[in-house]
Amino acid sequence: MGKTLQVSCVQLHWAKSLEYNLARVGEYIGRAAEAGSRVVLFPETTLTGYYFPYVLTLTPTAVRAALEETCRLTKEAGIWCLVGSLRTTADRYLNLMHVIAPDGEIIYEYAKVHMAGRDEQQYCRGGNKLALFEIDGILCTLVICRDGRHPELYRLPAMAGAQILFHPSCSSDEIEAVTWKRVSGRAQQPVGPNCKIFHCVANTVGQSPDGQQTSSGMSFIREPNGIPLAEAGCYQEEMITAVLDLDRADRSYILDSLKAPPFLTGHWETMIAEMVARKDAWPE
Repeated sequence: MGKTLQVSCVQLHWAKSLEYNLARVGEYIGRAAEAGSRVVLFPETTLTGYYFPYVLTLTPTAVRAALEETCRLTKEAGIWCLVGSLRTTADRYLNLMHVIAPDGEIIYEYAKVHMAGRDEQQYCRGGNKLALFEIDGILCTLVICRDGRHPELYRLPAMAGAQILFHPSCSSDEIEAVTWKRVSGRAQQPVGPNCKIFHCVANTVGQSPDGQQTSSGMSFIREPNGIPLAEAGCYQEEMITAVLDLDRADRSYILDSLKAPPFLTGHWETMIAEMVARKDAWPE
């Protein structure tokens, strides 16, 4: 039997309070552990939410305390947890995902590179690295929402050996735009058919307090051929779970890209080396 990894993806509301979000995170960490999952992935800006009129009222101390409590809950469950927050810096916010190990320590952080909505573009700035880290000896990568529209952000880590793409998202938008996303092929396009790696998406649901925006839901876990192993609905908070057979993530399309056309091989190798050199830098 080859190496496997059981993963749960949690779909949560994007415009709730810090207290509500922390309570739901604790509940679903427990549910994922009870289901036998080794990893639980939460959506973009899990703890703070993505509704900026509310986010702007949060103190850094409150956000830090919620993250510390998430670390404690993760340690108690003894699993891996990927959770998001918006962190204040001297120059706007960073949209972060925190990778928390089973001992409760944050071992990796990634800052979203490509900003999406108007509020995010106004209040946030992008990170300056690509994600490459290990979970139980398995190389993984990570993009946040809009980042997934830029395939170099996950293809380069896959060239370096990543077999799993974790993709937290908050595809909130005007109602017409979200409806278009649902009927035109999802907010997150499956990456397996161009990479041959696993793709795990945790998206959001629900409306903004003013009723002007909603989110597309439809979280999924897809195997390297693009076939769905688990899918969530459009409207409700829920958790989906699947077992990943790592032998299927052979990265064959990625490896082919490294070889042909030959004149690009050296350029790929240079970019991979530069990516690996900065992969462990902490966002600041």
